[in-house]
Parts: sequence; C-alpha cells; structure tokens
Amino acid sequence: MNSAAKTIALNDKFAHCSLNNHEQNERSHMGFGTREELPYFAHREWPTDRRRAGGDLAHATHCAKFRLIEVSIGTYSFPYGHAFGVDDAAISAEERSTVMLFERNDRRVCEAFRNGEFDYVDAAGELSETDFFRAIASKQVLEKLAATYPSPAKKHDVPLWVYIASNISMRFHGVHQFNAYPYVVRAGGMVQAFGPKMGHKAVHPDTGDITLSCEGFNDKNDYDRQTPCDPDYLRKMARRTEADLLHQWFNRDVTGIFKQHHAFDPEGIFIGDGTYLFVPDNDAYESSSRLLFDEHNHPVDSTKLTKKEQAAYTWKRCYKLVSLIHTNRAGEFFLYAGLRVVSGKDHECPLLYELVDDFVRFHGRGIIQRLILDRGFIDGPSIGRCKKQHHIDVLIPAKTNMDIYKDAVGLAEADALRFQTWSPPTPVPKPIPVHRPEAVRKREDQRQRTLAQRRAEAPPPPADPKKTLVRSEMAAIPALETFSSCPVPIHAALNRETYGDGHCDYWMLLDTKPIVSLAEIRNEYALRPVIEERHRQLKCFSGIEDFSSRSFSLIVNQVAFVLLTYSLLQWYLLRTERKPLNTKTQSRILDLLRPVFSVIVIYYQNYVAFLDPLEYQEMVLTLSEPARQKILAKTRRLRRGLAHQLQKPRAP
Repeated sequence: MNSAAKTIALNDKFAHCSLNNHEQNERSHMGFGTREELPYFAHREWPTDRRRAGGDLAHATHCAKFRLIEVSIGTYSFPYGHAFGVDDAAISAEERSTVMLFERNDRRVCEAFRNGEFDYVDAAGELSETDFFRAIASKQVLEKLAATYPSPAKKHDVPLWVYIASNISMRFHGVHQFNAYPYVVRAGGMVQAFGPKMGHKAVHPDTGDITLSCEGFNDKNDYDRQTPCDPDYLRKMARRTEADLLHQWFNRDVTGIFKQHHAFDPEGIFIGDGTYLFVPDNDAYESSSRLLFDEHNHPVDSTKLTKKEQAAYTWKRCYKLVSLIHTNRAGEFFLYAGLRVVSGKDHECPLLYELVDDFVRFHGRGIIQRLILDRGFIDGPSIGRCKKQHHIDVLIPAKTNMDIYKDAVGLAEADALRFQTWSPPTPVPKPIPVHRPEAVRKREDQRQRTLAQRRAEAPPPPADPKKTLVRSEMAAIPALETFSSCPVPIHAALNRETYGDGHCDYWMLLDTKPIVSLAEIRNEYALRPVIEERHRQLKCFSGIEDFSSRSFSLIVNQVAFVLLTYSLLQWYLLRTERKPLNTKTQSRILDLLRPVFSVIVIYYQNYVAFLDPLEYQEMVLTLSEPARQKILAKTRRLRRGLAHQLQKPRAP
C-alpha cells in the first residue's frame, strides 16, 4: 500500500477495529455479526489527500457506540461554497450514489470548534424516525436493499437507496399518497438522520414558511429542489416495478438481509395466514375480485345461495394477502418473512406452501423449524413435503369433517383415551414499585378493601352454565394413519372442554412432531392469533389497504413497503432492547418514542457532535478570542448563503 492510500482509523481507540472475543460475542448477540462479517466500509481504503481535505466523507463507524449517521456524497453543496473541499468534477457518479457515513465523535468535533473550525451547525430534535434511520444505516440495510431492488430503470438519476428510504419514511408515518411526500419529509426525521448533505431547513421567500433546500442528484430541475427527490419519481419507480419481481425481492432479498443480521430466533417458529384487503367496488382495480362476505368478513359461496338469501350478505371487492411471519415463543417481535398479494378469489393454501418452498430454496433448511397454521391450510401432500424435504414440523388444527377427527372423538367417547387436565399459563404479574411511598400504599390498600366490600354486597349475576367452562383436558394419540393423503405419521392432541351443564366440546391439533408435552403443543398453537392481530393493526393503524391507485403494481408496492417498514421497526426495537413496544400499534410506538431531547449538531469534516443547548452555549461563551473571530466570520458567510437558498422556488 502506497502513501496515497491508508486505512481509515475508525477512532483513536479502535484504529484497526480489532475485536476481542467478548466484543465479537456482543456484536453477534446484537445482530452485528463477527469480525469476518463487518461491513465492507470498515476495511475500505481511501486516498489520504482527499481525506485530509475533508472531502471524501469516508465511510467511518463508531465501534464503541454503533451510532451512525448516513449521508450520500454529492447530494448537497453548501451555500457558501464547497465547505468540505470537494469539487463536483472530482466526484464520480458512483461516489454520488454511494451511501456514506459520518462518525459521531463529540470530543474531536468540540476540540476543532474551540479552535474555530467547523463546517456546519444545526439544531435538531432527536426524533424517533431519525434514530430509526440511523440504526438501519449503521448496518448498511439501505445499501443492501438498494443493491438487490428490481429496478425497472437502466440508469438512475436518483440513487436507489434514496428511493427506498423515502418510501420507508412515508410508510413510517402511515402516508401512502406520493404527492404527500414533501410534507412527510419536511416534518419527519429522515433528513436529520442523513445530515445536511441530504437537505436542510430554508425559508420560502414568498410565504415565509419553513421548507427544505436540497441540492439533489442531477441538473434536471427548473425550480429549486425542496425534497431529496421528486414525488413523481417515487410514483413512477413504484408503478414500473413489476409485482412478481417485487414479491421475489421481498421474499428472497429482504428476508436474506434479516438472516444476514441474525434476526431469526433459533427455535424457528413461523406462522402463516391469509387476509383480505378490501377496496372500493370499482372494477378498474387491476386483478381484484368481487366476492360475497358475511358480517364477519368471511367469504360465502354465492353459487349455493338464492338471490333472496344473498341479500343477507354483502358484495365486496378485494385482494388477498398471504404472509409468513416469524416470532419467538414469548412473542417479543414479529418479522414478515414472505408475502404474496393476489386476487381475492385465489385460494391461500397453495400460495402459503409456495412461500415456504421459496423460503427454504432461498435461505436453506433449519431456519423454519416450526410452522403453525390455521385449518384452512390442511393439505396432506404439502404437509408431508414440509416434513420430509424441508425438515419442518407443522402444527395445524383438524377440521370436524375429517375422518381423523371423527376417529379421535370416537375413542374419547369410548373412554379409550387418557385425558390430563390443562391449565393456561399463569400471567406474569405487574411488578410492584420497590420504593412506593407509604401514602400511596395505604391508599391502594383502602381501594382494594372498598372493591372487595362492594363485590360482597352486590354479587354478580349467575353465569350461564352452557357458557361456563369447568375444565380443559388433553389426550395424546400418536401415529394416526387415518389422514391417508399425508405421507408422514400424524400425531394428534385431542382437546376436551367441559362446561357447567355437562356437555363437552372437542377440537384437535395435528402435529408432525412426536408429542412430548401436551401443554407445550397447546401453548405453541396459542401463538397463531398473533398474525391476525398483526393484520388488524396494519389495517387499522398503518393503512395497508388504503390504496390511492388502482394499478396492481402500486398496490403490491404499498403492501410490500408497509410490511418492510413494520419489520424493520420491529427489528430496531428488538436491537435497542425495547421489546415491550413490539406488541403495540405503530402509532402508539411512535407516540412513546417521540418525547426526546433537542440537540445542537456540529459537523466537522467526517465527524459530527451532538450537544445539548446549555453545553453548546457554555462552549461558545468560553471560546478564545481568535477562535471566536474565526467562528463569527464563518457564521456570517453561512448566513449570507442561507439567505439566498431558494432563488427559483415553486409556487406555494
């Protein structure tokens, strides 16, 4: 290696990013990988002459804190000239579209500031979206998503990672209309996450409103850029991306990125299900179907009903989403690992098993170890293929019209089975504060005594014995052969629910794994409703079916990026040890993450510092006179440049 190129020192302490065994284990546990799996930028070499000029914005990572801010070189030129010392002619097209990183180094930036050296100063709120984008930037997730995205264009005037980040930012805020992108990017935290080179606040000369000033990525705009990219570019890119290729990108490449970052739990629990996405009754919705539904949104076969009987139901136009979700036994996170959006009339059963086949083909065996399904996915040959070829154990309830179910109930009624009592797991009580004030403790004790007295004085009305569950019992039936279409042995767990009036209800779980613990099987199947809860949250709070276009490619794009954003947010909360938030709706998660401190951001060469306002004020007031004069002169140059940011703004 000659003197013109040296490896970047990531910081003074981690100059060669050498990790001991403890640090490697910690990185692996947090999803950062081992030393051999470090991102390529940790080993990349850069010319020292441009680095000394501060112009390369070289890849750098703060190994101690793992907090990174990501910007793209060439996306912004400071109004007072090229503050980073780079001539546009010297920046290649490849460098312009490469995702770059600033390193957080408060000490180094503050030392330079005390000597009168800085590049830019801004005030920023540490928004939840900002931290979210910093987290996925530090793992190069955007760059990896862009490298695999099935772009319909041969040439990109805007880097693909900007398109993906913008799309994710819209879904993060529950906004799906591309013409609303300017409002999202102004109010959100995406621009803050990528630093001033993505864009910064400016004043509209006509209205005085606060907007953005962005340099952009090409010279094709007649007006000043007020967004990192044009909303119409986002819409056209989404519309031109083929739906089948987008499905494949999500199922193969997006899921592969989660696998690369160790996001899958070792137990390998996956849940499959399908749900309907309803749209207005307009046949212009491409590939949609018009079906008859009951009051619970369950489809009804219209061919078996008369016109008079059909009047009791509702015709609705819809699509169908078939998805594969990953979680752990405690339900601490939910990652979407596969999806297909099809016409509402298509049956979900073969589509789900195709997702499983594709997952194993793309990512190998051993990741999916347990597949939990609803009875609508009963298919003997497919269940057998999962067990024999993919080594996946399937847990699924039996239908009441199946011979295997009738045989099991017959054995139970003949007292040929040994039942054991099943009790639901005891919920974990809420922890009692250790340092509870005495007055609060006494008040709570008095409240509990009052409630107990009222319950004793006015007991609740007697419950209906037909609906009062007395006990739950389970019995194991190994190696049943009645399910003749399935080529592997089926083990059954028969559940008997006894009610107050003496009648019993039966339902049965089928398992390709030998039964060791009946309680464990039932507790595992209790995880299945979590995917239905995800469907409810995505429909009610993320607007997954609030389509603003009738184009099928745009519909698939909206679904894919909503699920991608949801999964990335789940992964982010898991990595930041905020597991309790993962079960909440996305809007509630954002409400809980938003209250954070505002900070002063100082940029200097390849580094950035975050200071609270009082800390920044103290540093300014204690500057030496030469440093104060240098900072004053540069601040005035910055203000003159910022005052004329928007020369040709769009009409308000």
